[in-house]
Amino acid sequence: MTDLHLPLDRSAGRLAAQIAAGFRTAVRTGRLTAGTRLPSSRDLARDLDVSRGVVVAAYEQLTAEGFLVARRGDGTRIAPLARPDEASPAASNGVPGPSREPRPDPAPPPTYDLWPGKPDLSAFPRERWIAAARAALRALPHEALTYPDPGGVPALRAELAGYLGRVRAAHADPGRVVIMNGVAQGLSALLRLLRASGHTLLAVEDPTSDRQLPMLDASGLRVIRVPVDADGLDVAALARTGARAVLVTPAHQYPTGVVLSPSRRAELIAWARDVDGLILEDDYDAEFRYDREPVGCLQGVDPDRVVLLGSVSKSLAPALRLGWAVASPAVAKRLRDHRGTTDLGAPVLEQYALAELIRGGGYDRHLRTMRRRYRARRDALAGALNARLPGAVVRGVSAGIHLYVELPRGCDEDAVVARAARAGVAVAGARPMWSPGRAGHARPALVLGYACLSEQRLVKAAQLLGQAVMEGAEG
Repeated sequence: MTDLHLPLDRSAGRLAAQIAAGFRTAVRTGRLTAGTRLPSSRDLARDLDVSRGVVVAAYEQLTAEGFLVARRGDGTRIAPLARPDEASPAASNGVPGPSREPRPDPAPPPTYDLWPGKPDLSAFPRERWIAAARAALRALPHEALTYPDPGGVPALRAELAGYLGRVRAAHADPGRVVIMNGVAQGLSALLRLLRASGHTLLAVEDPTSDRQLPMLDASGLRVIRVPVDADGLDVAALARTGARAVLVTPAHQYPTGVVLSPSRRAELIAWARDVDGLILEDDYDAEFRYDREPVGCLQGVDPDRVVLLGSVSKSLAPALRLGWAVASPAVAKRLRDHRGTTDLGAPVLEQYALAELIRGGGYDRHLRTMRRRYRARRDALAGALNARLPGAVVRGVSAGIHLYVELPRGCDEDAVVARAARAGVAVAGARPMWSPGRAGHARPALVLGYACLSEQRLVKAAQLLGQAVMEGAEG
């Protein structure tokens, strides 16, 4: 019967199971209610163009499950106890069941996605990854498939120690490296350890990632915002907070793109030594620097006062959930112990594949390719913004995969974001990234990711952004 809405995929087979599943869904969504009389097995078989035996099997299965009742002379009906999901036992006990209001269709993806923080996922080196995984599996002893070392497999820790020492000037050896499920897990674990050690305050940059703030607040530490200026974090202001732990992005401040100046780097290290403090260095996109050599990480200056946090989320893909912390031996041990008592460590096969990718040079080759691609995209977007947004100031161009664009004075940041969205351009406003006390004084700005679009599409997106700003000026 067409009014029963029982679509069948004949190529998939198991037609009786498909019919039974269709009836269950109809009951659970409230489309078929208790007492509803169903067609006879012969009539439903004719309407669905299946054999009667298929329908009989479906009816018998549903009757055994309690969805249907069959009585001589009364036919087959939906059982009196069959109810939609919102009337489940949990709901009858005062706990609301899941809502069955019609869900709106998901919004279509924007035509031009300039949301920050996204790498070009289409560029993931699939063939190189497959080759690295195969090479790793061929050499992997059976014993390596047991529960892993909570600190990470030795092969990956050794490769990362060499890579970070070579590329980021880190003071790294395998004993200092702990593999984490991305920077987020590493940061969450460190904050938990800080609190257990008696810390009550955590200083963070202002502005900072608004997506990170809920996790920081959930740590139980009181988060204190410290201003960032053209030289990076204001260390004098940090010293006035009373905090002994600070989270920083010195290589490419998020979101402004400022690089921590040499004098501020020295001041920050001196602060950590003076207060017996700890610096958490989020090295989130330092692989991508275009106009000069990368700035070495802070951890290389004082490896006992700085924990270096990094991952492959920007360089390869966030889905891998592979990151690391490089810390003093004491902190590294505490992180390994933490993983040993919480989740027993990261997935092993992915670690061996990444180790092989680094060892074989595939990781370096991929990064060289992506630097060229991202530089071209950065140049295209920055040039188009300069042409289409007179009065705007483009910052943070030297590194990373996003730009910080200060809008012409007098612009309404929220209105520009909304008009851009209506034109199909997804952008992030900067105001939520500033503390309430400074947001009102900060110049309206946008944070624009450019990794996911071609040069031509970035130019078109900049044109639409210019129109969104001009509409506001004309209004």
